[in-house]
Amino acid sequence: MSQPNPNERIQVDTSDDDSLFDSQSLLGSSLSFASSVRDYNYENGRRYHAYRNGQYPFPNDEEEQDRLALTHHLFKLLLGGSLHRAPIASATRILDIGTGTGEWALEMAELHPQAYILGTDLSPIQPSWAPPNCRFFIDDAESDWTFDRDEKFDFIHARSLSGGVGDWPRLLKQAFTNLKPGGWFEAQEFDLFIVSEDGTHEEATALATWKDLLVKASTKFGKPMDVVRRLEEWMGNQGFGNVAADKYKCPVGGWAKNHRLKDIGRVGKVILLEIVEPYTLALFTRVLGFSYQDAQELMEQVRAELVSNSYHLYTTFHFIYGQKPL
Repeated sequence: MSQPNPNERIQVDTSDDDSLFDSQSLLGSSLSFASSVRDYNYENGRRYHAYRNGQYPFPNDEEEQDRLALTHHLFKLLLGGSLHRAPIASATRILDIGTGTGEWALEMAELHPQAYILGTDLSPIQPSWAPPNCRFFIDDAESDWTFDRDEKFDFIHARSLSGGVGDWPRLLKQAFTNLKPGGWFEAQEFDLFIVSEDGTHEEATALATWKDLLVKASTKFGKPMDVVRRLEEWMGNQGFGNVAADKYKCPVGGWAKNHRLKDIGRVGKVILLEIVEPYTLALFTRVLGFSYQDAQELMEQVRAELVSNSYHLYTTFHFIYGQKPL
């Protein structure tokens, strides 16, 4: 397998006629975990968590769990199979905040059998089985962290928290406080700005409108989704050293000439198609006053542009990591 190149320019495969690439079969082959028995809220045909009701605008149903599992696969594809960019040599305690379905924590537990892995999330959608060195807890990372002094971590990981965090500097401060000296924190996020290198993204007007409305709605909700480009600065402000921000382009679809990027793009396209509804429904209907029908019409326009072969779209995945000084 060719190795990822953060600065790679994406060449268009002019012979490619890739379309949806059987997105349903891709999603069907991804992992889906049964959630624990809890009281949930249902709205517009989607299920939402009950813990801290209304504080997190995205669903937690099986459809969303499928998407999260496939998203985990995409992050690994971008990193050539790795789970992180922070240069952790050894670790005895690792924290995964916003663990979701728990794939990252479970795989870290297998890779680091000497370490204790703790995954926390608002929703109890993690598997009931786990190796002895991995545990999951329901918790809100925006609340005060209550770990004891002897419970500090060597590595803290946070993925896809944009739109779910209202005060990033406070979250980063708590992460810094709960790291051991020399420990690392890493945030993994993708950029809402879907662009192109040949200007074709300018013709995708529904996609641009959707992005602008997402930023407006999430900001008004108090948990903005367009924060990824500020994380490096915020980490430095909280005292982290050796801060780095690695960026990887992810094509939307199989239009790239490079075979590795073509495979990545096909998975990325499925994920973006599946992300439109969970990102849109609650924020647009609760915050912007959209009717369900109006939201559906916009989502259909966005999906049509994502499926179209007329645009050579890509988004950028960011891996921002820093170290607590010794």
